Amino acid sequence: MPATMRALLADITTLDVDAVVTAANDRLAGGGGVDGAIHRAAGPELLAACRRIGGCPTGEARITPGFRLRARHVIHAVGPVWRGGGQGEAALLAGAYRSSLALLREAGGASIAFPAISTGIYGYPKDEATRIAVSTCREHGAGLAVAFACFDAATLALYEKELAA
Repeated sequence: MPATMRALLADITTLDVDAVVTAANDRLAGGGGVDGAIHRAAGPELLAACRRIGGCPTGEARITPGFRLRARHVIHAVGPVWRGGGQGEAALLAGAYRSSLALLREAGGASIAFPAISTGIYGYPKDEATRIAVSTCREHGAGLAVAFACFDAATLALYEKELAA
């Protein structure tokens, strides 16, 4: 059974899913953008849990409880900084999505919400990142409900186009 995938214009911190994914830095130290929003909504316990884990290599993910979120878990996915496309960024970004899906399964979850990993301050081109996100979730998300939580209408349009392809 393939993944059930959808894109929506939403605040990822409010979604009722088994896990929300945050676009984390490799120190799992909290930050700006979606990571900062998730940390604020989950409460200070999230940062304390991240400190116990330590870091996470680029292209991988780690899991913590969701604390004050509706989601049971937060998956901290570390995507690559865009350096022009010749530094293995595509493989690292796909790895962050694969690792997130694997952690969801290990935790017994069936639903997950992703932000557009690496497309903010890390500068990954949104159209390429969207293709990688959708294709990786199609390939590795069998049986899961996958939501792509989009921050703005332009990002939503990219995901809707890619999902329709």
